[in-house]
Amino acid sequence: MPTSPPYLPPATQPVRGVVWVIHLSLPLFGFWLLIAQPHLNIEWQHNPSHFWMIVLVAGLNVGLGTLISEASRRRQDARLFLVSMVFISSAGFFFLHGLATPQVILPTGSLGFDLGQVVGLTIASGFAFVSALPLGEGAARRVFRAQHLIRGVLFGFMALWGLASLVPDVTPLSRPPMTDPAAWVVWLSVPGLGLYAAAGVMMFLLHRRRPSPMLVSLITAYALLAEAVIAGMPQLNWHLTWWEWHVLLTFAFVFVAYSAYLQFRREGSSAGLFDSVALAATVRRIQRDYDRALEELVEHVRRGEPLAAARLSGKFRLSEGQAAVLDRAGRALADERELSERLTALVDVSTQTRVGLPEQELLSTALDRVRQAYGDVRIGLVADGVVEIGSRSYEFAGDEPIRRDGRLAFPLTVKSRLAGVLEVPVGRTGQDEALAATLAGQLSISLENARLYSELHTLFRQYMSPDVANALLADPSQAELGGQLKELTALFADLKGFTSFSERVSPGEIVEMLNRYHTVAVPCVLANGGTIVQFVGDAMLALFNAPATQADHARAACRAALEMQRAASEVAEEMAWKRADREPWPTFRVGVNTGPALVGNIGSPELRGFNAMGDCVNVAARLESMAEPGTVVIGAATLRGLGDDATVRPLGELSLKGKQELVEAYVLTAMR
Repeated sequence: MPTSPPYLPPATQPVRGVVWVIHLSLPLFGFWLLIAQPHLNIEWQHNPSHFWMIVLVAGLNVGLGTLISEASRRRQDARLFLVSMVFISSAGFFFLHGLATPQVILPTGSLGFDLGQVVGLTIASGFAFVSALPLGEGAARRVFRAQHLIRGVLFGFMALWGLASLVPDVTPLSRPPMTDPAAWVVWLSVPGLGLYAAAGVMMFLLHRRRPSPMLVSLITAYALLAEAVIAGMPQLNWHLTWWEWHVLLTFAFVFVAYSAYLQFRREGSSAGLFDSVALAATVRRIQRDYDRALEELVEHVRRGEPLAAARLSGKFRLSEGQAAVLDRAGRALADERELSERLTALVDVSTQTRVGLPEQELLSTALDRVRQAYGDVRIGLVADGVVEIGSRSYEFAGDEPIRRDGRLAFPLTVKSRLAGVLEVPVGRTGQDEALAATLAGQLSISLENARLYSELHTLFRQYMSPDVANALLADPSQAELGGQLKELTALFADLKGFTSFSERVSPGEIVEMLNRYHTVAVPCVLANGGTIVQFVGDAMLALFNAPATQADHARAACRAALEMQRAASEVAEEMAWKRADREPWPTFRVGVNTGPALVGNIGSPELRGFNAMGDCVNVAARLESMAEPGTVVIGAATLRGLGDDATVRPLGELSLKGKQELVEAYVLTAMR
């Protein structure tokens, strides 16, 4: 079945979006104001403040980058690694910029002092752009495998930049800083600005698919870094515009750090701080891990292990409070699942115990299903007035269960009498006991139905055709007096010479002979879908297409008649060989006719029977009386129903008793 997509909160909310845009636009507005009004862009040079601000911010940034890098290692995620490199690279060059502050190491600073932040922000923008790309699994693996090489190259480059900027008179970078900004420095900042903008847009698209506060923080950080690039373009050292890019850089780092802090406070763990930033493949893998962990937790709790969550706290870096909450939640979930399984088992027992299922098969099927949900369930039935399960014997004064040896025993009753016992393990809650009591009631009903059906099969089905019995069981209203006109095929069969045979043998031999013939004749009728309406002495009447509908009822009746003659012939030959010195048995003859007849229940409100009346049935009886022993005689309507599949011998038009018109008749000898 199709599953609905998971609910996701709106990616952006109008009010928050407006506030966010205002916050990002204010620095640009201030920058424009300072440039447009040069008298406001005052100069303030305070070397210690500059140095210590940079040291503190760079340290915070390194810590943040290290935290994200650790998350990338734990999750094996290339995007998190690239994001960590954004912070580490910008922090490294920011720190080198701080070291080149005049009167800290160098008396007047250096050219590297001016260019360090530009180079650092540009390198960081490259990492930001690549981190926002939807990397495939192959590309992500290659990036992650190259992480040590990437770090090594970056750290090596920063070390060389630091030496070139801080060692006097070695490289142009150690020369005194520029007094006027050069155009090429401005153009050096343009690529970084474009990369930050592209990274922010791609991260926002990711946020629309996967809304997350951490993604909003990262998008804001990229936007602030882009604004820092703009604010640093004029290179007006120690003016407010120059200080502004330091502040923007600081806010970019603090914003992400503060969001991480809030999420840590909310979740109590740093394990999943940056999961929302990870690649889609990583998020799916994390989801699978959590699903497996939850299943493992539920399985532990279901087996009664109270500290199951503690097994997972190390893997997922859970706090003690989280492990305790997860443990309680797992226990509640296990209880809920157990209840659901038991309810499902109860429904399954009800649906599987269909009418007609033998008692032993019913109990075996029910036990197999119930044990999956309830555990070690046992059933014992009354034997010689006693109910025993193992070494335990039970006697019930009422319907109340008996507690013994950590087990609950419930009575199973049939006709309000004790018929057996259901034993289940003692549950943890009263709800478990109530469900077990319901199960015992359901099994009692099923057991009683099975036994009643067994009696019905003996007392009911063996005294009438299975089709009639099934029809009455499905719709008892069919037992009402009345009938309907329906086209059918009637089959009459009796024994030629039965009267004279009965005069010469004992009643016991008569019953033996009739039972032997009917034992082979009845299955022939039933196997072809016929309904045996009655036995009258040696005669048998069967109907086809009533009450059960048959498309080819004429063909089915003729098939049954031929099979009946073959089976009766075999019985006659067998008995002739065994009884060579005794009276030979009479021989079957069969008449078959097709036509309309009144079909229904005939009799009185006290006693009734299913039967058919009409000319069609009378003609079948007359055809049977005209048949030679061992043959099948059919009417013309029946022959038309057989088509070209029958081999017949015409008897011509016969004058039958009770019929004014002549009736065409045929001896049916074979069917294809």
